[in-house]
Amino acid sequence: MVFDLVIHNGVILTVNRDFDIIEDGVVCIKNGEIVKIVARSNDSPVPEGDEMLDAQGGIIMPGLVNTHTHLPMALFRGLADDLPLSVWLNEWIFPAEAKHINPESVRFGALLSCAEMILSGTTTCCDGYFYEDVVAAAVDEIGMRGVLGQGVIDFPAPGVPDPADNIKSAVAYAEKCQGLSHRIHPSIFCHSPYTCSEETLKRAKAAADSRGLVFQIHVAETRDEYVRSQTEHRTTPVKYLDRIGILDPNTLLVHAIWLDPDDIEIISKRNAKVSHNPESNMKLASGVAPVLDLLMAGVTVGLGTDGCASNNDLDLFREMDTAAKLHKVNALDSTVMNTRTVLNMATIGGAKAIGLDGVIGSLEAGKQADVVVVDTCRPHLVPIYNPASQIVYAANGQDVRDVVVSGNILVRDRELLTVDLEDILEKVRKISDDIKKK
Repeated sequence: MVFDLVIHNGVILTVNRDFDIIEDGVVCIKNGEIVKIVARSNDSPVPEGDEMLDAQGGIIMPGLVNTHTHLPMALFRGLADDLPLSVWLNEWIFPAEAKHINPESVRFGALLSCAEMILSGTTTCCDGYFYEDVVAAAVDEIGMRGVLGQGVIDFPAPGVPDPADNIKSAVAYAEKCQGLSHRIHPSIFCHSPYTCSEETLKRAKAAADSRGLVFQIHVAETRDEYVRSQTEHRTTPVKYLDRIGILDPNTLLVHAIWLDPDDIEIISKRNAKVSHNPESNMKLASGVAPVLDLLMAGVTVGLGTDGCASNNDLDLFREMDTAAKLHKVNALDSTVMNTRTVLNMATIGGAKAIGLDGVIGSLEAGKQADVVVVDTCRPHLVPIYNPASQIVYAANGQDVRDVVVSGNILVRDRELLTVDLEDILEKVRKISDDIKKK
């Protein structure tokens, strides 16, 4: 058989159930799917492909899965740093969105974020924002995969000036984007329990469930939110969501920092998923999520960056390093959050968190060919004793040389092939000039 694409001459991190590492491996791809993965022995010939991708001794691994983004918010990178979350959100971000978020700015903000992610090895993202149909078109244009949620909030929002239309707008978006591409999966994203009423939450969740969509929500992000929930609902944010029927296997809880043991038990029992965003949580001083306890309880936890306005980058390699070290020092135990755990969170765990683990997240025959090649001929990556450790603790997004999604090469030799990056950068600079003036 002649394959469409053959990736060879590299160490393969499969991230499969056995976490197999193949020292000299070959990935064979046909019709966008991994057909087989083989180890070369001695001078055995490389399988024939219409296109050949030489990993040059680097690491071949699954594309990373970012479980929480707000793609257009790349426009606000560095706009309002070093502020508490409530001040940052209410006095800076919400007003900036009201003035500057429109279909054109959303398009170029999303394209900028997609370019940053794909160049740094993230092939799939889970997004939540407004004008999400525009975001979906941008993700599709650049060739990435995405679970993309239309934002729902009980206030006037970009593209939804009347909050009474928030669910209707989310449903219209989902129906519009359901057949856009096999790589694009619509979702519904309620901002939080404190910006959405009980009725809104129930109606949004019902709309998601009736269409088999992932339901996303920020929850238990700050101490203030936790205290407010105790005052208004006489219980924790997680117990409140459970009481009104929001938690189930298709629910993605973002941040999930302020949890008590009962909350963790409920999340586990309902098989809800969690997106952990350590760098954003640290920058906004929101707290340290009890990820070790969640994992011990069998909860699926994926890794996310959050938006560029609160991180300020989308490099999931850096996020892996941060996640590993944060929880080691917080637990005063250097053995926790080991490389296998963290790499799983950024790949197969993230895929499971957004309902795509049967499709992506590991390099296995039958899965979509979302593959990243990391260039290891760089001073900070030499020598290599353990490829997984090198990925988690030493590599960064700039080490990514080649990126494949659904068998299509999107990045080759660090060059983005699907869009004009210079045009995107120029457009975003002009938008930022306008933001500065106003």
